[in-house]
Amino acid sequence: MSDAVEAALAFAERSPEATRTRTLTWQDPLASAAQAAGKSGLEYMRAIAAGEIPPPPIAVTLRMAPVEVEEGRVAFAGTPGEEHFNPIGTVHGGYVATLLDSAMGCAVHTTLPAGVGYTTLTLEVKFVRAIGLEVGRLDCAAEVVHAGRRQATAEGRVTGPDGRLYAHGTTTCMILRPEG
Repeated sequence: MSDAVEAALAFAERSPEATRTRTLTWQDPLASAAQAAGKSGLEYMRAIAAGEIPPPPIAVTLRMAPVEVEEGRVAFAGTPGEEHFNPIGTVHGGYVATLLDSAMGCAVHTTLPAGVGYTTLTLEVKFVRAIGLEVGRLDCAAEVVHAGRRQATAEGRVTGPDGRLYAHGTTTCMILRPEG
């Protein structure tokens, strides 16, 4: 069985009229992450939102970015395209889950001092309605509910331009403090 890229290329040769392409450009993610050194989570997130530090490759791939950054609260915007569709012709739930995971995790990140990181322990997403291309830009607002020494929790909501709710979720993040 071939992988999806090989299959798409084979179909492109047979059906060039139905083929679409998208070129992605991103920066070295490890070099970008290294720019976090000495910055609090809030400072780092603000630098990404301001375009002073390149976005991570996942943000480029999914066409999403932080649009609001405050301590304990982050809002992302994303515009899914056909390349984010699942086999039944709607935006894949993974797109929405990643939008929520990113916004909620970054909200937690804004509460952390320099040198302290985090990682997602749990992610729960509730899908409310299907998303097609006609929806357009999705907004995801996330807020920290609890910020402890070892864990933090956050919740988020994904809405469309008309304010309709498309999904909501919660996360628990493990706080990664340097040993010493």
